[in-house]
Amino acid sequence: MKLLNHTLSYLAVMLLVVIGAWATIFYVNMLDEIQDSIDDGLENSKLLIIDKVKEDTILLHKTDFMESNYAIHAITEETARNYHEAYLDSTLYMQNEEDNEPVRILKTAFRATNGKYYELQIVSSMVEEDDLIEDLFFAILWLYVALLASVLIINNLLLRRIWKPFYHALDNLERFKPGSQESFTPVSSNVNEFSSLNKTIASLLQRTTETFNSQKQFIENAAHELQTPLAISINKLELLTEKNTLTEDQLHEIGAVINNLERLTRLNKTLLLLSRIENRQFPEVHSIDFNALVNRLVTLFTDLAEFKSVKITVIDKGTLSGNMNAELAEILVSNLLKNAITHNYPGGFVEVTVDGTGLSVANSSGSAALDATQVFKRFYKNSPEKNSSGLGLAIVKSIADYYQLSVGYTHNGRHQFTIRFPEA
Repeated sequence: MKLLNHTLSYLAVMLLVVIGAWATIFYVNMLDEIQDSIDDGLENSKLLIIDKVKEDTILLHKTDFMESNYAIHAITEETARNYHEAYLDSTLYMQNEEDNEPVRILKTAFRATNGKYYELQIVSSMVEEDDLIEDLFFAILWLYVALLASVLIINNLLLRRIWKPFYHALDNLERFKPGSQESFTPVSSNVNEFSSLNKTIASLLQRTTETFNSQKQFIENAAHELQTPLAISINKLELLTEKNTLTEDQLHEIGAVINNLERLTRLNKTLLLLSRIENRQFPEVHSIDFNALVNRLVTLFTDLAEFKSVKITVIDKGTLSGNMNAELAEILVSNLLKNAITHNYPGGFVEVTVDGTGLSVANSSGSAALDATQVFKRFYKNSPEKNSSGLGLAIVKSIADYYQLSVGYTHNGRHQFTIRFPEA
C-alpha cells in the first residue's frame, strides 16, 4: 500500500469515529432544543387558553382533542391542590397519517371564574425520532463521503506534489546500482526534512560506491595475486615429480599437495565469480535460447556422464528463452548438470526438463533428502565427494537472485532442482 493511501486509511477511520461522535452529540442536543422549543410553545398555549376560558366558559366543556390541540376535564379541589404540572411524551392518533404519531403533552390545573378546578391537557406534534435518525444518518453519511472524497483529491493533488522529492529519491534509490555510472540527483525542495533526506542519501550512496569500488578492487587483486603463486607452486611440484630421485611415497604426497592446490585454485575462481555476480558485474544481456543451451551443455557433459555411468535424458516440453548474460546462463545450467552427475551413482540417471516457464534437473541418488533451507548456502555439503567445493548451488542461487528467478529443491525419491522464470 502506498504511503498516501496508507495515511488515507487511518484518516478515514478517524473521520468515521469523530463524525460518529459529533453526530451523536448533535442529535442529543438537537432533540433537547426541539423539546425546549415545543415546551415553550405549550406554555404559551396554556396561558392563552386559560385567558380565553375566562372570556368564554363554554370552552370548559371541551373534553377531547378532536377539534383542537387541548382538552379540559373537571377535577376536585383536593386533586388540584396536589397537582404538579408536567410535560410528557406520548402518542396520538393522527387522521392524516392514519397512525399513532409522537406528541408532547402539557398537563396542568387551573381555577376557572366559576370557582371550580379543571385539568388542562395541551398537545403538540413532535418530530418523529426514527425519521430524524434516518435523515441525520444519511446527512452524516453524505458528509463523510464528501470529506473522504475531498481528502482523496487533496492527497492525490496537493500531497503528491508536496511528497514529490521523497518519491523522486525513492525512485533513484531503486534504480541505483553500485559501480554504475548513474548518480543520485536530488530534487530541490524548500522543506527542511526533504533537503536533509536528500543530503543523507547522497552521502550514504557516495560512501557505498566508494566501499563497493574498494572491495571490488581488493577482491580482483587478491584473486589475481593468489592465482599466480598457486600456479607457480603447482608447476614446480609437477616439475619435481618428473625427477627420478623421489620415492613412490614422496610422489604420492606431492600428488596430494597438487590436488589440494588445484582445489584451492578452483575455490579461488569460484569465490571470485560469486563476488562478481553479487556485485552485478555482468551488465551485458542477451536473449538466451535455453533449449539449445541445454542440448549443447548435455553434449559437453557426455564424457563425464559416461565416466560416471550416468544416463542423461532431455525432455523438451516447450520453448524457453530469457534475457540474461550469456556467460551466467551457461554457468547456471552447467552447475545444475554437473551437480546432478557428480552426486549420482553408477547406473543412475539425470533428467533435464525444459518448458515455457523454466527448467528442472532431476537425478537419482542413494542419499536422503537434502535440507531445503541450507542446500543453496555456501559450503553446504551432504556428500563424501572430495572434489566438490560446496559452492555450485550457491552460484545457481546467486544467478537466480540476480535475474529475479525462483529456484527450488524437492525430493520425491530423487533430487530435483527447478528454475522458474518470472511471468512476462
